[in-house]
Amino acid sequence: MSDYKQEMQNCLETLKRGGLILYPTDTVWGIGCDATNADAIDKVYALKERAESKALICLVSDFKMLNQFVEEVPEVAYDILKYARKPTTVIYDQPIRIAENLVAEDNSLAIRVTKDKFCSELTRRFRKPIVSTSANFSGQPTPASFDQIDPEILKAVDYVVNLQHSKKSGKPSAIIKLSNDGKVKVIRK
Repeated sequence: MSDYKQEMQNCLETLKRGGLILYPTDTVWGIGCDATNADAIDKVYALKERAESKALICLVSDFKMLNQFVEEVPEVAYDILKYARKPTTVIYDQPIRIAENLVAEDNSLAIRVTKDKFCSELTRRFRKPIVSTSANFSGQPTPASFDQIDPEILKAVDYVVNLQHSKKSGKPSAIIKLSNDGKVKVIRK
């Protein structure tokens, strides 16, 4: 079995048992878990020392998966994502089939359709969204590479993906809030 396939298998097994993974995403190294597992999400908040009122984002593999976890995806979302030049996270109203502690107080959820090969295959094979939050403690700078990740984070997750350790991380994604009433708000460029 190739390293890639083994890494994929190890991630899937960890996610299925409610564990936390540390993995390379299309933006920065992320801490991830099953977005439908409230206990796993609690572990992420505890690890990051982050208030639950600060929402996390999650990744999906494609538009089909996006539609399975959002009540109604505004039409404009497809155009924004189709023409986006960089990874773009969209905050949608009325997420469904997601752990309640992942949903923001205003009943919204930030979701990114990932174009990264590893993340896309992982979410597709897992068949559920995966939480993706930067691999740092709340209030600390986002690591620009794997070697900048705090050793305490590395020890606290259940599995660290052994791929792309030398790759420099990109910038965090753009974030846009699309409300069902037609309002569009840019949160982060």
